[in-house]
Amino acid sequence: MLKKVLVANRGEIAVRILRACRELGLETVAVWSDVDRNALHVRYADEAFNIGPAPARESYLRIDRIIEVALRAKADAIHPGYGFLAENARFAKACAEAGITFIGPSADVIKAMGNKIQARLTVSKQGVPVVPGTYEALRDDAMIAEAEKIGYPLMVKAAAGGGGKGMRRVDRAEDLPGAIARARSEAESAFGDAAVYLEKIIEHARHIEIQILADAKGNVVYLGERECSIQRRHQKLVEESPSPVVDDDLREKMGKAAARAAKAANYINAGTIEFLVDSEKHFYFLEMNTRLQVEHPVTELVTGVDIVKEMLRVASGRTLSVKQKDVRLNGWAMECRITAEDPYNGFLPSTGKIISLFEPTGPGVRLESGVYEGFEVSLYYDPLIAKLCVWGPDRSTAIMRMKRALSEYKIMGIATSIPFHQKLFESTSFIAGLFDTSFLDERFTMEQIGDDDEHEKVSAVIAALLTHDRRQHAINIPPPTSSARAGWKRFRSWESVGR
Repeated sequence: MLKKVLVANRGEIAVRILRACRELGLETVAVWSDVDRNALHVRYADEAFNIGPAPARESYLRIDRIIEVALRAKADAIHPGYGFLAENARFAKACAEAGITFIGPSADVIKAMGNKIQARLTVSKQGVPVVPGTYEALRDDAMIAEAEKIGYPLMVKAAAGGGGKGMRRVDRAEDLPGAIARARSEAESAFGDAAVYLEKIIEHARHIEIQILADAKGNVVYLGERECSIQRRHQKLVEESPSPVVDDDLREKMGKAAARAAKAANYINAGTIEFLVDSEKHFYFLEMNTRLQVEHPVTELVTGVDIVKEMLRVASGRTLSVKQKDVRLNGWAMECRITAEDPYNGFLPSTGKIISLFEPTGPGVRLESGVYEGFEVSLYYDPLIAKLCVWGPDRSTAIMRMKRALSEYKIMGIATSIPFHQKLFESTSFIAGLFDTSFLDERFTMEQIGDDDEHEKVSAVIAALLTHDRRQHAINIPPPTSSARAGWKRFRSWESVGR
């Protein structure tokens, strides 16, 4: 059994993990860089240790210092969160060598599934459909020859890492050599591995991921899907569960495929299988994330399963507390990533002190934040400062609840992505569920929503009504009226919704 857990991370995810540990009665240890001396996660933990200067490479990425702190604090386990060292096989191996439990999969599994080429090969052997592309690291000349067989458009992708780095879209053969060179350079700089591969672009695809949990006893369960298609330059901004386009049959097929992929990798702990789904509802394996996901709260809200506690449970050598037959999706959940970026200025990072903060609360609202009034936001780390999540009995209620929560959320002193989310949740295409991974880059701007001309407004409303009839999920959002009270008459009362 675990007794003391060190959280090798910062910000909202560190606070999230610390809370789960506290509810389980586990002692906790936080680590902090010089710039994070007064961070929220430092205040929340039982103990906290400095691990170096502000740059991540000198602090949160220093495996030796984190292991040293864990031994000094007598922590018997380390939770990496996401980002930083979460998918670093060397870190998992160092934990094992030091006699410390790594809360996640083994180093061998991280290495195998972290390499996207190897992951594609592993799951394809289990009958899991993969996006057409290459299955090995090739020289440039061989890759150019393979591109002609795959067909354009295609994507050059780094074999290691993630987060949109080392990725280049190619629409013409003459652009491929330059794209390969740039992708290799970026991959080498970001991940220390210049290997890249080719993948056919599935046009107008949805990005759907399946959350899985696995224990050492061979039990694997899938917890439904998450819709992650609202992306800007391959970076997710909004997630929801379930997906507006996934029906029960597709959910079962994707879930079983994800479970097969996890078993093929001998996977233990929490992980995510990412798929692309085309307009004909054919799905293709994209990659596996061998860690906790940023968007895990939406799955927790609709399933009632605490994913972080399950990770701790599995790391303790216990079996999963949930079986597949027990998994039920209840209602609808959405998450908005609140970042310190200026959506009116190309999402440039915003830094400074938060001089005023009013956080939304109320029915169905869950906020996971790593900041407070007076907190100094720096340039050193990821701009994600909070995740605003809501739950409702159906998608329409979740949308209205998110709009209400966004209107309550006030952060002064820095620019944030809140205005972007408010604009998005006014889009008729988004409301109707008519979007794909290209939506933000091609049909949405902060100045004007490109998809909202009169013709497309009518199409969106018709599609919404058809979706309602077909899937029994209300998407008919009432238009604003002069009387807020009159608008709310279109919905059941909160009391009736909760019964």
